[in-house]
Amino acid sequence: MMRCHQMLTDVTLVVGSERMEAHKVVLAAASPYFKAMFTGGLRESHSSTVTLHGVCSTVMSKLLSFIYTGDIQITELGVCQILPAAAMFQIADAIKACCMFLQRQLSPVNAIGIAAFAEQHGCRELLAKSNEYIMQHFAQVCQEEEFLQLSPKQLIELIRRDELNVREETEVYNAVLRWVKYDEEERRPKMHCVLSAVRCQFLTPKFLNEQMKNCEVIRKIPACKEYLAQIFKDLTLHKKPNVKERTPNTPRVIYVAGGYLRQSLDTVEAFNVDTGRWTTLATLTIPRSGLGGAFLKGVFYAVGGRNNSPGCSYDSDWVDR
Repeated sequence: MMRCHQMLTDVTLVVGSERMEAHKVVLAAASPYFKAMFTGGLRESHSSTVTLHGVCSTVMSKLLSFIYTGDIQITELGVCQILPAAAMFQIADAIKACCMFLQRQLSPVNAIGIAAFAEQHGCRELLAKSNEYIMQHFAQVCQEEEFLQLSPKQLIELIRRDELNVREETEVYNAVLRWVKYDEEERRPKMHCVLSAVRCQFLTPKFLNEQMKNCEVIRKIPACKEYLAQIFKDLTLHKKPNVKERTPNTPRVIYVAGGYLRQSLDTVEAFNVDTGRWTTLATLTIPRSGLGGAFLKGVFYAVGGRNNSPGCSYDSDWVDR
């Protein structure tokens, strides 16, 4: 490699105590930051030595290698240093590589932290993917330490989202209660504002009554108790909620497979609750009635049942997927 042998290099990058040889034209081609530095009439455009700040020599060495080879090794520890440096020097392909790595690492434990990291460094696509993950896996995310560390403003922004994927609003309510109890003395004054972001109109009267009677946090905050009491009253009077139901991105689908009693069928259909539409799916391998079904990770499993088609009468141990 020409850089390793210092062939035709015309700039030395000084990072701490390290000196790294490079070609201005190569740096400028890979980075708008360096392009502006070397073509914008700045002092560095005429200098053969440039001192860089805000980056360590190890990370800069990796970025330089990436600029010349297109290869970079990213680890869970290293990405926290490489991405900020790549963003500072505007090395788009390195930023993309880091974001793809972080996207693959998304889990309930780290999704909130990755979203904050992405926002801090202007990585819009990673931020969108992280937020989408948080919405989709809220039930798991809210059990983790990162959720409990959210500020009141961040929590309110999160639980106000229509896309929050919860089966019942009690999941959101209980998550808020856990958040308050994590630092009750500090967070109790914020409880009413946070509770207002929960769609309490979709809680059941029985649940609301239990909370007003038994929840110590609610009993200590008169404003919250009054708020829930008013919603309880509206629900018992069958008043229409003044907030809309959440609409998570995950479609709510009811699957209907096979026949009933002695009428064995091979049909499989899906009813989308959100759109009100039926869709015909792939048929069963063997017509059956009384089968069991389960939907797991994008796959519908039809298990067992009985084949009562003309000329047949036997239990089936067949599994369709």
